[in-house]
Amino acid sequence: MGRRGGAARDRLRRATTAARREWVRHPRWSLALKGAVAAALAWFVGILAPEPLSDYPYYAPLGAVVATTSTLARSVRESVQAVAALLLGAAIARGVDLVLAPSAFSVALAVGLALLCAGWHRFGDMGVWAVTSALFVLIIGNTDKFGFVGAYAGLLVLGAAVGIGINFLVPPLPLTPSEDALDRLRDTLADQVDALVDGLDRDLPPSPDEWEERRREVAPTLVQAREAVARTREAARANLRLRRHRDWAASQVQRSGELETSADVVGNLVRLLVEWERSGREDVALGPRLRPAAATALRAYAAALRSVETERADDALLADLDGAVESLRRDVRAVRQDVDEDFFVAGAIVLALRRGRAALAGP
Repeated sequence: MGRRGGAARDRLRRATTAARREWVRHPRWSLALKGAVAAALAWFVGILAPEPLSDYPYYAPLGAVVATTSTLARSVRESVQAVAALLLGAAIARGVDLVLAPSAFSVALAVGLALLCAGWHRFGDMGVWAVTSALFVLIIGNTDKFGFVGAYAGLLVLGAAVGIGINFLVPPLPLTPSEDALDRLRDTLADQVDALVDGLDRDLPPSPDEWEERRREVAPTLVQAREAVARTREAARANLRLRRHRDWAASQVQRSGELETSADVVGNLVRLLVEWERSGREDVALGPRLRPAAATALRAYAAALRSVETERADDALLADLDGAVESLRRDVRAVRQDVDEDFFVAGAIVLALRRGRAALAGP
């Protein structure tokens, strides 16, 4: 009986661990649950509030959802911005309503003024709520001009307070999205290096157009990775969940720095090869004697780059990269002595690969 009970506990523990892992991997589930709970609580708060607030309880969930859809540090700021924008939109609507009867022109004027105000930098991304508020108040609140505005503003504040409270109790920690963004950056960089290898692994260097066909769009992926890691850092502020995932968060920061350096290395390699190892140049960077060794070194660099899962690349692949780069360095030195040329660009490629290797090795 004890053995069966122990096996059942082990199965339950494994199932719980697997469920927790899936929960962390899909932060959208947590966001949906928190938003639903916050909206429901805000609805009840709106119903229990005194009149005229209780006449419009459906506006409290709006404030709650605004507060729960971002990090803890950002939810307070964005809630304040959203409420301020909503109040400004309501004020614009009431001002328009004082001078114009409800019509297409009054709607156009209110929306136009709200759009102008929505661009104010103090509102950040929340300025769009000014337009929404202006329309709500102008059209829906026309029957109770002052009671509706007061209830609307008060319920939004109450709902935002509920959302901030939920966010404080269960703060978001978007580690999985930033992990995915870093994976995409790593794979994009490795694909770019593979494309460079394809250009070198031939008898003649590619033409400028052929090199352009091998370029990859690294910059957008790099920006997305930076933004994702920045969101994780922001989410870590006053985050109680960070204690359970501190190592994961720290490894992402470390990995982000390695991939930032790797992106710079890959960009430098692209510039050197596209400019100096192309058909039509007499003083190419590598030439037929160095292209095979350079292709081997770049291939080893791509393999090491792809192996970066957490904080550093695979040791065996780093050793292969060391050997390939050292072989390229010796070949550059030998060719330089044979033809009495400097081969500065080939030397720069060696230095770039060494820098890339150092970044992948971690601290």
